[in-house]
Amino acid sequence: MATKKTVWITLLCIFVVSQADQGFDVRHHLSTVTRYSVSKDVTQNLIQGSNVPSECTPIHLNLVARHGTRSPTKKRLRELENLAGRLKELVRDAEARKLPLDKIPGWLGQWKSPWEGKVKGGELIRQGEDELYQLGIRVRERFPSLFEDDYHPDVYTIRATQIPRASASAVAFGMGLFREKGNLGPGRNRAFAVTSENRASDTKLRFFECCQNYKSYRKAKEPAVDKLKEPVLNKITASVAKRYGLSFTKEDVSSLWFLCKQEASLLNVTNQSCELFSPSEVALLEWTDDLEVFLLKGYGNSLNYKMGVPLLEDVLNSMEEAIKAREEKLPPGSYEKARLRFAHAETIVPFSCLLGLFLHGSEFEKIQKEQPLELPPQPPKTRDFRGSTMAPFGGNNILVLYSCPADSSPKYFVQVLHNEHPIALPGCDGKDFCSLEDFKAKVVTPHLKHAFDNLCNANRDDPKQKPASSKLSILFGWLFGSSQDTEL
Repeated sequence: MATKKTVWITLLCIFVVSQADQGFDVRHHLSTVTRYSVSKDVTQNLIQGSNVPSECTPIHLNLVARHGTRSPTKKRLRELENLAGRLKELVRDAEARKLPLDKIPGWLGQWKSPWEGKVKGGELIRQGEDELYQLGIRVRERFPSLFEDDYHPDVYTIRATQIPRASASAVAFGMGLFREKGNLGPGRNRAFAVTSENRASDTKLRFFECCQNYKSYRKAKEPAVDKLKEPVLNKITASVAKRYGLSFTKEDVSSLWFLCKQEASLLNVTNQSCELFSPSEVALLEWTDDLEVFLLKGYGNSLNYKMGVPLLEDVLNSMEEAIKAREEKLPPGSYEKARLRFAHAETIVPFSCLLGLFLHGSEFEKIQKEQPLELPPQPPKTRDFRGSTMAPFGGNNILVLYSCPADSSPKYFVQVLHNEHPIALPGCDGKDFCSLEDFKAKVVTPHLKHAFDNLCNANRDDPKQKPASSKLSILFGWLFGSSQDTEL
């Protein structure tokens, strides 16, 4: 009787695990390679939106968005072509050793990179264009009063970094935002301006490239991050090698995981390279990616997000300018109503950290004191910090400034949306909607202790010579395209 009971329990456990695996969708576990459509409505850390009083009206909107889905960069294209040769080599090795080949997936020995022969990469792809185009349509539909004025570049300011996928995202967004507002072509499109700062001096959207102390920190920290990831990669490598009878190395597994992310996100293919890994292995691989984002872009070091203060100040300044225009009763069309920015994961992750997103109260107090947070816990433990929800392709933060009736106190409020949904703001008592005074005092002001130059260029070995050489290194970096192969 006990034996039968044990058998039934075992079968039940197998059934439960099988059902869980069937409900597993790898496309939700791709860290910052996740598509916006997959991540947009994930409920993690989202809250029931505040009931904005009907008599309060939106008077200004700030948008900080990541570019849409893009193709692999040139460096990664070469890695995938090398992987094709490596997989054939592994199969030939198994054949030479007369190992059973029935465990080896049929596609593996014949696989060719879908991007074979492509020499340039990193560009916005059609799906990425559509992500930003649809976002532009939804933003106008949600805030019609903000976008009822005739277009003028001083009323609707659109900025992007000089990286083409960011400026292309700005164009796609603008086409959706101003759809049927012009006279160009059957879609009644209209022309609009997208401006960019020089890469070497763009402290608002490319602060990560202008901040020399951050670049030094990142270079020094990357080996330690790799060391933290190594036990997980070693464990998965041993498991995958045993499962398929192939002599996979840690580097092979890393490349196959990258391929899985590209196939699942860009091509919607989940039954090939992604199936080499079990759901629990995918969760661990996702965690290694999130760990890297946390330590090199997020809450793992205060410099990661403090260097984004010029962007936070720009957001606040735009709100104060909008208030001044309203109180001076300037005529419509003579002042800015939206400031729209398009950049990278290296922009949106630090900016989200400055706002304190995906934190609880005690953690928020720590970052305001510039204290490091604990590392995101390893699966199967749950965690709030996830690249897939914080900075997917097309990920965004929207800050809307509201004006309420003159007899109300306070008069101005800020609402924060993450990927278009209300999100808890620790500095606003866990709400998405709070007074501008509270937003300034509890969210913005604590970060204003240090000027950008003091944070990023102070304490260099030779303060008189270093800035010039740093600018030259930045200049040569973007002239020869090296930065496009590393940033997200």
